[in-house]
Amino acid sequence: MAGETSLAALLRDMTPVLNDGEYVFCTLPDGQLPAGLQPLGSFRESEGLTLILSRAEAEQAGLSFDYVAAWLTLEVHSALQAVGLTAAVAGALARAGISCNVIAAWYHDHLFVAYADGPRALDVLRALARNPEGA
Repeated sequence: MAGETSLAALLRDMTPVLNDGEYVFCTLPDGQLPAGLQPLGSFRESEGLTLILSRAEAEQAGLSFDYVAAWLTLEVHSALQAVGLTAAVAGALARAGISCNVIAAWYHDHLFVAYADGPRALDVLRALARNPEGA
């Protein structure tokens, strides 16, 4: 099934969800994923392998991190070629003073904000969905 491309529909139907837990970004300079780790996401850069893990899993593996995040999911099937969703969401959060790291996956967009900002980010995104013209 193809994802939604209409920005108006994406904003109206995005239904943000605040997932349980604390999440962290870690880097492995050697690029080797330790056995047993189940990262939520990863990205290979020239400097190393970046992992997104639950805080508990990172601590258990002895990995260092300096940013603890809340994870929000936009429960709308956004097409990877959709234009404007990231800008609208990041803009609304920026106006509220909330930093945001966005990960686009096949079905949904996922946002990582400072852990303490999670509930407030959810409120901002719900307001944006109710009034997408304000984007």
